[in-house]
Amino acid sequence: MAVDRRKAALFGAAIAIRLLLFTAFPSLPDLLTGRVEISTPITSFKRLQEGVFLYTHNVSPYDGGVYHQAPLLLPLFALFPKPGTSPFATSLLYILVDLLSAHALMQIAESDESRSTRFFTSPRKDVKWDSIAIGAAYLFNPFTIATCIGRPTSVFTNCTIIYSISRAVSGKGLSSLFAIAFASYLSMYPILLFPPIALIFYDRAARQMKSPPNVTGFILSNVVFLFMAIGTLLYMSYLITGRSWEFVASTYGVQLLLPDLTPNVGLWWYFFIEMFDSFREFFLAVFWLHLGSYVGGLSFRIRRQPLFVITSLLGIFAIFKPYPSISDTSLYFALLPLYRHVFPLMRYTFFAVSTLLYATLLGPAFYYLWIYAGSGNANFFYAITLVWSLGLSVILADSIFAVLRDEWEVERPEMKGKDVRRI
Repeated sequence: MAVDRRKAALFGAAIAIRLLLFTAFPSLPDLLTGRVEISTPITSFKRLQEGVFLYTHNVSPYDGGVYHQAPLLLPLFALFPKPGTSPFATSLLYILVDLLSAHALMQIAESDESRSTRFFTSPRKDVKWDSIAIGAAYLFNPFTIATCIGRPTSVFTNCTIIYSISRAVSGKGLSSLFAIAFASYLSMYPILLFPPIALIFYDRAARQMKSPPNVTGFILSNVVFLFMAIGTLLYMSYLITGRSWEFVASTYGVQLLLPDLTPNVGLWWYFFIEMFDSFREFFLAVFWLHLGSYVGGLSFRIRRQPLFVITSLLGIFAIFKPYPSISDTSLYFALLPLYRHVFPLMRYTFFAVSTLLYATLLGPAFYYLWIYAGSGNANFFYAITLVWSLGLSVILADSIFAVLRDEWEVERPEMKGKDVRRI
């Protein structure tokens, strides 16, 4: 089999940069692991180490209220040497996951799903970046590199989400479903991506067959398989944890009920710090309802482009999920370049990028002033996270506008190039 030299050079450069950072700056991984922008209570590598230590000493990792991650990660990381004394093996694992994510992302780019679907073909489909450029944008994104060096477990969720999408655009429905089931098992929220992913491989199946599959049978079979896969993973976790279901409350209950209000780049933690206990359950329901409400609306309105629905949902999750980090932002930015053809239709790119750069630079400074210097308070850091969320929201809304404008110009070709005004 011929070796793609450009791809090999890309992967070699990505490996070299990561190995250089791991080896030349040995204190950098531990520094980034402690950053709230990278690690959250449900993805922290330090908490994973604590869980592995308890697991290898035959103590339930969920007893202390520190470990909130999936049980299947425990036997995996128990196989590796202790990162404190031999970090190389763990570093290689995270580098490999980044490369697998990039490979799957490049397969998505090569499928042309972002420009031509069953119901829609963009008139700008020839304006694109090739798969190497898409992979490079992901592998050399500073957020992706910082996430790899910081070693949160969110990289496994990101990898399985991208892999699920790549299988869906290839028409491999079962492997796509299992991947999204595994991602949901790790982080819960990816199950919201099931409807647009199902739309992708339904459209693929309809293209390959003379007549589309029966909708009811298709939905039932895929829902049953999805929950069987999740049930199998949960049962394996039950066996690993000594035939105990306590991991369910410690892993998924923490995400649903938000008992750990450690600061992060999201919007929930400060809001619930200030919340009266009598209103807590109500607003938890409102926040979760808000997060889930986008799935149906986007899947219906942008039905002709389900891959963009997934991209937009990932952007929404990066803003509104309970424990977001820059890992979620890097995943959103990994898929956004697939829509290079609608970039000229976006109106506020400079403002949004400037806002994100502003928040990226000042976020660590404001956190330092609050936690270490003592010359600020929680409002300092929460204010800059609001600016961060504003920048992401502008990019998200602007990209949705651009895609809808692209569709509208197909329906109304005489309006191409003309300004749209609200009346």
